[in-house]
Amino acid sequence: MDPRPTYTITTAETHQAPAYLQHRPTPPMPLHEIPPGVELVTLPSGIRTLAYTQPTTPPMTAAPAAQPVPAWAKTTALLVPTTGFGIGAAGVGLSYAAPGLIAISHALWAAVALIATGGTAAAALIRRCRRPLPTQITQNITATGFFGRANGTIHHR
Repeated sequence: MDPRPTYTITTAETHQAPAYLQHRPTPPMPLHEIPPGVELVTLPSGIRTLAYTQPTTPPMTAAPAAQPVPAWAKTTALLVPTTGFGIGAAGVGLSYAAPGLIAISHALWAAVALIATGGTAAAALIRRCRRPLPTQITQNITATGFFGRANGTIHHR
């Protein structure tokens, strides 16, 4: 291999390569031995030499075609505002109905208190009107002997 450098030197007046590079028609090494990232380039002066090159970017592919919007997405997109407006309308309706709902709540609590008081009064009245009957218990116990076994009966009347 040639010990001389592979870059070219040109003079400002003639824009020609030096004489020792002009006689070379072939690249400095066989094409199949050129490593990746190095290419055989032709300089503006016409000299062919090896040089590191920037990797080429692959050509841009066309933008993918627009896909149609799925039906479930359309349905969801239409339901979301509807649901939001429904919740908002319910809130406005409750704000208008709040005074009436508070009055109904107070009326229901008053009715519960009336039912509880009436039930307690009715239970007390029924208990007072009922007269308990005296209970009579009769026991008959018999035993024979000092350490004999005792037998007995109990009668409720």
